[in-house]
Amino acid sequence: MKRLRRKVLGSAVVGLSGAAAFSIVAVVIVVMATIVVGGKDTISWEFLSTPPREGMTAGGILPAIVGMALRVLIMSIAGVPVGVITAVYLSEYAGAQSRLARAIRFAVNTLAGVPAIVFGLFGLGFFVQFVGSGMDTLLSDGTDLHWAQPNLLWASLTMALLTLPVVIVSVEEAIKTVPQDLRAASLALGATKWQTIWHVVLPNSLTGILTGGILAVSRGAGEVAPILFTGAAYFLPRLPGSLSDQFMELGYHVYIMATQSTNVDATIGIQYATTLVLLTITFMLNFSAIFLRSRVRSRQMR
Repeated sequence: MKRLRRKVLGSAVVGLSGAAAFSIVAVVIVVMATIVVGGKDTISWEFLSTPPREGMTAGGILPAIVGMALRVLIMSIAGVPVGVITAVYLSEYAGAQSRLARAIRFAVNTLAGVPAIVFGLFGLGFFVQFVGSGMDTLLSDGTDLHWAQPNLLWASLTMALLTLPVVIVSVEEAIKTVPQDLRAASLALGATKWQTIWHVVLPNSLTGILTGGILAVSRGAGEVAPILFTGAAYFLPRLPGSLSDQFMELGYHVYIMATQSTNVDATIGIQYATTLVLLTITFMLNFSAIFLRSRVRSRQMR
């Protein structure tokens, strides 16, 4: 009787798990199919390579694509190295009872739970009003507002802070997977602590580091709330010329088209097409993480 009940309970759990997995896949397929059907007629080379015009009811999304690419690039340059260095310190240098390490982990966990809109308000208050105003005061006596305004640099640094916990946690977990025997062997052969980290630990955890970095980039590419106050422009049909310029961005462009458009019928195709481009770029980043991880693993096994 007990065996029968266990068998029935196991079958029920398997069935519920399968139904949940199927539901998730079905929802993703329906959403993607809706976006593809709605945007396929609008997607063209002209749409991808020209700026918007006629009040965003015509033209393309080139400034939004370039703006997002520049933001992600600057965000990666600013955030990923800091995250990797922090993860190396936590896993290789900090002791088990280190107060600094505990404080850093508490800060990382706290940052991971902070809503994205709060990062935007922080970026506005700290980067724009504090750092930017200070730079303008030093460079131009405060008479010319060059940095004390939303721009590409402040938006990118704000997004770097948002994605920092993802990088730190993923890289730290990747470093922990490196066997202690490899470290001990390196130290026994006369290598220093840093030489062991550089030549043994980091190469053997490279797949996790790449995956964490690209996943952080893919998350940052889809976030909109932090850049609302720190750099995104409503309508700017030109490419940013410097770090102090505002910029258009794909996610914000979709939001504006969906909520502020005066002619929904004229822009619905552009909304779907822009969303399709944004999702395609995000999926490509995630697939790149999988591809890089598999390539690095295959090389390490040779």
